[in-house]
Formats: sequence, C-alpha cells, structure tokens
Amino acid sequence: MLIGYARTSTLEQDAGLEAQVRDLTALGCEKLFREQVSSLAPRKQLESALEFARQGDTLVVTKLDRLARSVTHLGKIIEALEAKGVALRIVNLGVDTATPTGRLMLNVLGGVAQFEREMMLERQREGIAKAKAEGAYKGRKPTARAKAEEIKALAAEGLSMGAIATKLGIGKGSVHRALSPAKVPAA
Repeated sequence: MLIGYARTSTLEQDAGLEAQVRDLTALGCEKLFREQVSSLAPRKQLESALEFARQGDTLVVTKLDRLARSVTHLGKIIEALEAKGVALRIVNLGVDTATPTGRLMLNVLGGVAQFEREMMLERQREGIAKAKAEGAYKGRKPTARAKAEEIKALAAEGLSMGAIATKLGIGKGSVHRALSPAKVPAA
C-alpha cells in the first residue's frame, strides 16, 4: 500500500498542502496523512502515518523537507520504517529506499539538506546582526512592560494575577514581575 504524507509549516500555505495532496493522490496513495505544523512542533499525523504503515507498504512524500527537519530526524524515521519493513519514496528526488541505491542517495541528500539549512540559518543570523548594528532591527516589543501601568491599575481594582493575565493576553509571570518591586543589587 502507498501511504502519503503531506505537510506545510503554516496555515497560510493551503495551496502548497493541496498541491502535495493532489500529487500524492495522482501517484496512487490509498491513505493520506496531512497536517499544517512547523517541522519542530509535534507532528501527530506523521506519527499516525508511521504507526499505520505495515510491512511491504511505502511511505510517500513529495519533498524531503516535508518529512524530516534534520539528518538525525530523518535517520530516526528511516529506522522506524525499516523496523517495520516499510520503504520510503521521495518523489521530487526520485529516491526509493526499497533499493540499496535509494538508501545511499537518501543519506547523501539528507546530509546536503541539513547543510543547506544550517547555511541559511547562519546567513539569517548575520543579517539580523547587521540590521541590529544599523539600528533597523529592534526585535519584539516587550508586551508586558508596555502594559505595566495597566497591570498595576487592574491589581489596584482587586483583580487576581490570573485574571489580569487573561484580560491583557500576557503570562501570569509577566504580571508578577510587573507587580514585584524592582530588585536593586547589593552594594
């Protein structure tokens, strides 16, 4: 049985998810698992697909980055599939682990994909550092600090820390910090 797995990182990528589902269906996947979550988040549908697969089945993905976030993660997925006698097919790479050549190619391509991601993250960090140096990158605005006066006013009205946090959409810890006296270092 061909089992398809489709994933996009965000809900805004509906067209990408639909395209994957269309391609997997056209390839003859009888069962499809799909989700819209970051590769770093828990992926319930991937876990379900791996659990569903039986000996002789093939898990099919359109692209490697839809499946694994790193070579280590890819290795764990392949290990789980091999333990069950399940092959992996990556459409855009023409890789099928049902063959020795396919397994070799997957390991090589997984290493290249991880290298590419690490280089992208390095360039991103360099860009942020440059923008900070030029004063163009300020980072996220401190939401709780900006609401300190509002927090104090609500506390004065008798609201609990939990109620204040809920009302302002911030964490309870942020409310606690805003209400705690500033600690001055000892001399």
